[in-house]
Amino acid sequence: MRKSPLATLAVSALEDIKARDITVLDVRKLTSITDTIVIASADSTRQVGALARHVRDKLKDAGATIIGTEGEAGGEWVLVDAGDIVVHVMQPAVRAYYNLEELWTARPAARRTKVARAA
Repeated sequence: MRKSPLATLAVSALEDIKARDITVLDVRKLTSITDTIVIASADSTRQVGALARHVRDKLKDAGATIIGTEGEAGGEWVLVDAGDIVVHVMQPAVRAYYNLEELWTARPAARRTKVARAA
């Protein structure tokens, strides 16, 4: 997958403040909400907030429209929505629990079976 310029910029911003386990997912075939999802881990609530602010500022400086930022008050998971790209900065336990990589990875659809109704 070729990274979009905004994804490259977001990854660079995350690397600036030592984010770990950065993952870039191309989700264009899965949803019309966004093209790219970036997921990164941070060691503390302070680092989660700093990373999210840094990403938001870098994207905004590059001309991206920041639609919103969610989760800053809690600090365990902050989402930065810039339309074509959504960046998730998470503490490792939260990241493991929600496992967004698996959620957004294309896989064959499960075959549906009919469930018999009780009489």
